[in-house]
Amino acid sequence: MPALVPFLFFCQALGASVGVFTAVWSEVAYIHAMRDGKVDHAERVHLNALAKGLRFGMTLLLLASLGLVVAAYVLQVAVQPALSASYWTSIALSLLIICVTWALSRHKVSFSLGSAIVFTAWWFLAYLTIGWLPSLSFGSAAALLVLATAVFYVFLHYGRFLALRK
Repeated sequence: MPALVPFLFFCQALGASVGVFTAVWSEVAYIHAMRDGKVDHAERVHLNALAKGLRFGMTLLLLASLGLVVAAYVLQVAVQPALSASYWTSIALSLLIICVTWALSRHKVSFSLGSAIVFTAWWFLAYLTIGWLPSLSFGSAAALLVLATAVFYVFLHYGRFLALRK
């Protein structure tokens, strides 16, 4: 069982990395698709393939996270994952990505705001999974996410404005 833990960490980081890569790629693909003012069939197929990539990344990340929780329980680790702020932050980010993506697909939230939230949450999840995000409390991480989402919203909106300008 102890040999399985590094593999699960790798799978978790791989899932987050796939999610970030696909989120960036989907933003670029969306801008290219909207340049002519409408999304045709080939562009829609490409965007659907990117959605499958995002689904794969999230599935891999969540399954690896579940495996790590089970491994921590079996190995009787002193501090269980459910007692750490980083665990609950990663779970909240995963749920945020899933809920906002669902809302985007049902047109319940504006594309600009929803894509900025998902884009920022994927980056936060990747940084948290890889260990590049400093140790923060849940409230601090949420506040930083809101601030970073506002910054990414402005950058993505301005980038779309420049790309779609005739």
